[in-house]
Amino acid sequence: MTQWYVKELSKLTKVSVRTLHHYDRIGLLKPSIRLENNYRVYSEADLLKLQQILALKFFGFELSRIKTLMLEEINIFDHFRAQQQFLEQQISSLKAANQTLEAILCESHSNKSVPWKTILKLIEDYQMTKEIKYAWVTKALNPAELKEYARFEQGLETRFTQEESEVFHQSWLELVKEVEANLDKDPTSNLGIELGRRCMDWVNTVFPKEQADLRETLWEKGFKGGHTDVPPQVVTWLDKAVDAYYRGRIYSTLAQVEVQPSDIVLKQWNELLEDMYGNVQTPKIQTLKNELYEAIQKDDKISPAAKNWLKKHLK
Repeated sequence: MTQWYVKELSKLTKVSVRTLHHYDRIGLLKPSIRLENNYRVYSEADLLKLQQILALKFFGFELSRIKTLMLEEINIFDHFRAQQQFLEQQISSLKAANQTLEAILCESHSNKSVPWKTILKLIEDYQMTKEIKYAWVTKALNPAELKEYARFEQGLETRFTQEESEVFHQSWLELVKEVEANLDKDPTSNLGIELGRRCMDWVNTVFPKEQADLRETLWEKGFKGGHTDVPPQVVTWLDKAVDAYYRGRIYSTLAQVEVQPSDIVLKQWNELLEDMYGNVQTPKIQTLKNELYEAIQKDDKISPAAKNWLKKHLK
């Protein structure tokens, strides 16, 4: 059986003698063989243990945690999963910090004084993103989107009481459960349209109309991207139900073009657009509106008069 003195093991593994002595002192890795001359040496089993320690260090485990993992009979993969989630959060934090530094450098020049107000504001934004309640959000959104979401989350605390927030959360869970129980039904049926309406009533209550861009991002990147705990089949079904709900409202509103005064129809149309896209004019929202207008012009269920009316009021 091969044995190594501390200097020999250090040379073999590229771990310093000082580090090996430290592992010995804290009881993490002690030489398991004592020779007749009282010198202690490392065995092949010790080498394997050291390799395991180095692997766990590589994955970011602290020494105290490694010692526990090495001593206890546990499922190491559960700890690997937890560590993976921790590292993902660290990556998000580092990306946000890097984004903050990049923004500072873009606004600073060597011939200017340090822009402390800007720096403090950027750091404040960074700290906000670290306090985000739902971990999946940090995985789905980029640093700029995380800042907007953090402000949205803070706004919830001022707009609603804790009791109201709990009611909203519970109503969302009930809606998801009801959709899950009706996955065998047609999402474009009356039932689907009703659930789609309830979904958007909930969304428009929770999200201010000026944050419609954010809600679209959360739906596309978070829910449809598979980052939430809502089953993918529920997301797909609900997406179709919401589409059917709005399609029905579009047909109903544009059908009034030939029977109602133009100003009344225009008021209804603008209210519909605000429900669908909020009251912001971002590139993303404008793209969605353009796609809607193009789809309407191709839809045979909408009259030529309604299409011409819409073209007129888009100018």
